[in-house]
Amino acid sequence: MLDLRPNCECCDKDLPPESTEAMICTFECTFCVACVRDRLHGACPNCGGNLVPRPIRPRAKLMKHPASMKRILRSGGCG
Repeated sequence: MLDLRPNCECCDKDLPPESTEAMICTFECTFCVACVRDRLHGACPNCGGNLVPRPIRPRAKLMKHPASMKRILRSGGCG
């Protein structure tokens, strides 16, 4: 089950579960579309993998499987 992390690890932008601006890698590192495009050039700075749009969990399923509240920021920022 995906964590659905609440923010971009680069700029700390809020990325709620229904956001279409959230991008993830296979390790669930989470970034916003703008950082992926402008700073990361499509590659995860943590693992080097590609970043793809994060799926949206249906609202009814969020009740049983809520999104993560833990904010993660990349130390040193994103280049």
